[in-house]
Amino acid sequence: MNADDIYTRVPTDMEDWLARLDLRMTIGGRDAPAGATGTVVHACTERPIARYPDADAGHVDAAVRVAAAAFPAWAATPWGERRACLERFADALRTQSDTLALIVAAEAGRPLRRAWGEVAFSADYVRMIAGQRLPDKAYRRAGLHAVLKHRPLGVVGAIAPWNGPVILAIAKIANALIAGDTLILRPSPFTPLSALYLGRMARDIFPAGVLNVITGDASVGAAMTTHPGIAKISFTGSTATGKRIAAAAAPTLKRLTLELGGNDAAIVLADADPAAVAETVYRISLENAGQFCAAIKRLYVHESLYDSVRDAIVRRAGAAVAGSCFRPETTMTPVQNRAQFDRVWSLFDDAVAGGGRVAVGGERHRGEGLFIPPTLVEGVGAGVRLVDEEQFGPVLPIIAFRDEAAAIAQANCGPYGLGGSIWTRDVDRGLALAERLDAGTGWVNQHGAFTAALPMPFAGESGIGMDYAEYGVAEHSQAMLINALLPSSADQR
Repeated sequence: MNADDIYTRVPTDMEDWLARLDLRMTIGGRDAPAGATGTVVHACTERPIARYPDADAGHVDAAVRVAAAAFPAWAATPWGERRACLERFADALRTQSDTLALIVAAEAGRPLRRAWGEVAFSADYVRMIAGQRLPDKAYRRAGLHAVLKHRPLGVVGAIAPWNGPVILAIAKIANALIAGDTLILRPSPFTPLSALYLGRMARDIFPAGVLNVITGDASVGAAMTTHPGIAKISFTGSTATGKRIAAAAAPTLKRLTLELGGNDAAIVLADADPAAVAETVYRISLENAGQFCAAIKRLYVHESLYDSVRDAIVRRAGAAVAGSCFRPETTMTPVQNRAQFDRVWSLFDDAVAGGGRVAVGGERHRGEGLFIPPTLVEGVGAGVRLVDEEQFGPVLPIIAFRDEAAAIAQANCGPYGLGGSIWTRDVDRGLALAERLDAGTGWVNQHGAFTAALPMPFAGESGIGMDYAEYGVAEHSQAMLINALLPSSADQR
């Protein structure tokens, strides 16, 4: 199996192929019927391509009941057995990678080669997280012995977004299940199909009730957030929705992991490599239509290097090809849904009306689909919405600077704090400047480089908590201190 061979296995009639998959919700290891259905729209054509079951509060109650019933046995399952189950799940992801990649391409509009890569990365992620075991930590002093342990938390509600329908669901599944929790996953209603398939895959691997998948609109997420039987909510999405979840979860004091919006800045110093900057900007911020939480969303370039960086990005962006995600020559990803498409264009129009100049892109796509060409806008700065707000689309402001202290100050403006990067040939200087960024992650000569082996902290209004590596597992665990007075000390009293 590889990313190129999959193009030879694209079904002639994708809508019929998806219908024959007959994807249904998974509650308690079984199909869960729903009376209502919703529609999945294919972003490359903006035409309906599939239907999905539309859950209600009753389905949430049913999922919580079976997840709660499954929790004691799964929590008591030895860590090695839980790890083995997750490794089998990783193997299944590899075995089923072609099918999952076709589903992701259909529901998200992502070029098929890139969709296949997401599934492959997800399998690797599960395998890595499956090996995470939180060690006990002992505290000793005269007469006392204490040990900090981690035990399973309970039923976790996971609400996943549309921009990474497999990997961002998988991250939540792996963290919760290796910690000994049971899980209820609600994917975005824009991209529910891959999650339904994951739920079906899980039935032969995990005990019934350990992993449940329900699909539906925001009302389903709201019912999960307020449900007293759910101990924790793990959410990835917008800051505005994250704030509503935090408020709704307050009466039951649910644990929260919130991975929210970002407005990441990259600062390119005078000695940086323009080609390396341009390649990363294109790959992280434009190629996938900017639909990545840690994409570069503001590009600050030293005035001496500005023209070189701008021109290199223009050349790279000019070669993008729009079209069907099922054709190998297509490189451009459409914006996944109409609401986001319209918002990105509104930010662009506002920037141009405010004096912004288009270096590349900016033209409306004449064919079908929600395509926005890779677009670079210059002549803008703070106070323009394109700079101040998260675009989550392939329209990027590029801003010249003279003084690096001023550039750092501009990068730190605003409420977000997901990530930022410094670009320079002097790595020591880059490391020092990266520490001055108000962000959860400061990169040097890279951006958006996440791996399951490294933590992902959130800062400011970009989230609450930490994800990935052992920290993601800890977020899904209950810490407990065992504190004993040793007999010799007790005898002295």
